[in-house]
Amino acid sequence: MKKIMRFQPWAKPILVLVMAVIPVIVLSGCSTAAQTDSITADTTGVFNHFFIYPLSFLIKFFADAFHGNYGLSIMLMTFIIRLAIMPLMMNQTKKQMDMKEKMTVIQPELTALQEKYKNDVSTDAKKQQQAEMMQLYQKHQFNPLSMGCLPMLLQWPITLAFYYAIRRTPEIAAHDFLWFSLGQTDMILPFIAAAVYFVQFRLSQSASTQNQPNPNNQMAFIGLLSPVMMGVFSFGMPAALPLYWVVGGIFIIVQTILLNKMYTKPHATVKNLPTGVEE
Repeated sequence: MKKIMRFQPWAKPILVLVMAVIPVIVLSGCSTAAQTDSITADTTGVFNHFFIYPLSFLIKFFADAFHGNYGLSIMLMTFIIRLAIMPLMMNQTKKQMDMKEKMTVIQPELTALQEKYKNDVSTDAKKQQQAEMMQLYQKHQFNPLSMGCLPMLLQWPITLAFYYAIRRTPEIAAHDFLWFSLGQTDMILPFIAAAVYFVQFRLSQSASTQNQPNPNNQMAFIGLLSPVMMGVFSFGMPAALPLYWVVGGIFIIVQTILLNKMYTKPHATVKNLPTGVEE
C-alpha cells in the first residue's frame, strides 16, 4: 500500500500561510534592499542575464510596439507570464479537486472518529485518534499535504524576475498610465490590489471548502493577512508594481473560475460508507 506522509492537523494551514506570505515579504524586502541599477545585456549574474534582462527587454519591446505605453506593456507581459504558468496551475487544480472528492468520501468516518474521542482528552486518546486517522487516510489513499505546492514554487523565480525587471527598467518611471505615474506611488492602486487578492482568496477557498461543515479560522486569517500585506506594501512602491499585481490577480480570478468549471464533476455520486469506526 502506498505510504501516506504523517502530519499534524495544524500542518496544512501553517504551510499554506507560509506559502502565501513569503512572496509578499520577499518582494517588500526587495523594494528597499535590492539593487535598483538599470539592467542591461552586460549585467553580470545568471539570474540577471537569463531571467531579469530578457523580461526587461520584452517590456521595452512591447512598449515600443504600443507607441511608448509601458502600462499596456506590463499588462501584456503579465498576461503572457500567467498564461505560461497556467499548465502548472491546471495540474494543481486537478489534484485539489481529486483531494476534495476523497475528502467528501472520508468525511463521515472522520466525523465518527471525532465523536468517538470527543470526551476523552487524555494524551493516549489523542495519540490513538491520530493513529486511527492516519489509518483512515491510508485506507482511502488520501494525503492532506498533497495539495500541489510545486507550481507555486516553480513560478516564484519568474514572478520575482519580472518584479526586478520592472524596478530595473528606468524607462518605465518616466511614463504615465491611466491616472497615475508608473514611477511614483499611487493612493488608489494599493486598495485595488488588496481587493483583488482578497477576492482571489475567497474564490479559491469557496471552491476548496465546499461541503466542509466546519470553517477553518486559520485559513480565514490568511485570507485577511495576505491582501492587507499586499495593499500596505503597495503604498511604498512605484505604481508599476501594484499594476502588475492587480492584472495578475484578475487573471488568477478568471483562471480559478474556468479551472473549477473544468475539473468539478457535477452531480458526483458518493458511495455510502459506514459511519462508524471499528473499535
